[in-house]
Amino acid sequence: MSKKNEPYLPKDFIETAEGLVFAVVQQGTERCGGQEKVLCFLRYIKRDAEHNRQWHKVATEPANEYLKSNYPEYLHYSAMLDAQLHAVDTRRIVQHHSPGQRLQQILSGQFRDKVEQDLYDLCLLFQQNGLDLSKAGVTGSILIGAQKQNSDIDLVFYDREQFHQARAITAEFIEQYQLGALSDKEWQESYARRSCALTLQEYVWHERRKFNKALINGRKFDLNFIDGQVNAELIVYHKYGEITVQCKIIEDKYGFDYPAIFKIDHENIGLVVCFTATYTGQAFVGETVEIAGLLEQSENGIIRLVVGSSREAPDEYIKVVQC
Repeated sequence: MSKKNEPYLPKDFIETAEGLVFAVVQQGTERCGGQEKVLCFLRYIKRDAEHNRQWHKVATEPANEYLKSNYPEYLHYSAMLDAQLHAVDTRRIVQHHSPGQRLQQILSGQFRDKVEQDLYDLCLLFQQNGLDLSKAGVTGSILIGAQKQNSDIDLVFYDREQFHQARAITAEFIEQYQLGALSDKEWQESYARRSCALTLQEYVWHERRKFNKALINGRKFDLNFIDGQVNAELIVYHKYGEITVQCKIIEDKYGFDYPAIFKIDHENIGLVVCFTATYTGQAFVGETVEIAGLLEQSENGIIRLVVGSSREAPDEYIKVVQC
C-alpha cells in the first residue's frame, strides 16, 4: 500500500471497499462538487469463486455496464478532459497500489511464482547492465497479485534516461538472442488485443522498432514510461470534431510519455497528444505521418490533435507514411 499523500500517477491502481480496482489514467485529482476525484478506469472486480474471492479482469464495455448497474457514482464526465470515464472520490479509496513498492516487494522476497520469477530474472538482467530500478515499478495484474500462468509483465519506469536505457538493452539482447523477439503468432495476439485502425502489417512494422516489447523466458514483457515529476496542467480542452492530417514530426522527446506528445509541422495544429499505448513512440523526428483524431482547443486558444479520445478510439491512429 502506498504511503499516505503519495501522488496518484497513471499505471497506479486504486481499490475501493466494494472490491473494485481501477487503473489511474490521469496524474493527480480533479475537483468536482467539493470532492477530489481520481480519474481512472475499472479493470478488476473481486468475485466469489469456489469459496475464494478472486480478481476478474473486465473489458471496457462490460466495465461501463457493471458500474451503470451497480455503482453509477463511479461513472464520471471529466470537464478537464472533456471525456466520459470513471472516477473515485479519494475518501472511498481503501488501498493505493504502488507499482514501485510492489516491484521492490517481489525483488526482495524469497518466494516467487513463475511469473514473478520471470520478472525477477528480467530485472536482474537490467541491473547487471547498469539500470537503477529504484525508480521503476510493475503494473498490470502483477500489481495486485492477480497474475495467471500466462500473464505478461508490465514494467513502468519513472526516470526518462533509465527507460530509454532499458529499450537500448532490450534491443541489444534481442540481437544477441538473450531476450526473445515476438513471434508472428505473438504479434497477431498483441494486435488482436488492440482496437487498432492499422493493418496487422502496419502495426507490426511500427512496433518492432520501438524495442519496448520482448520475451523473457518465453514470457512477453512491456516497457512503459511515466514522468512522475510533471504536474499535469489543469487546462480545459473542448472537442471540435474529427480530423485527419498529414504532417512532419519535428519533436519526439515526449513520444513515449503518457500521454505521448509530438510536435508537428502544421499551419494550425502544434501538438499531437496520444492517450493510447498503441501509438506511444509511434514516430520519430523527420518522419511524415498521417494522424486521425479529434481536434481540441483550450480556453486560451491552444489547438491540439488528440489520438485516444476514448478508451478504444477505434478510428483514431498515427502511422508513418514516409521515413
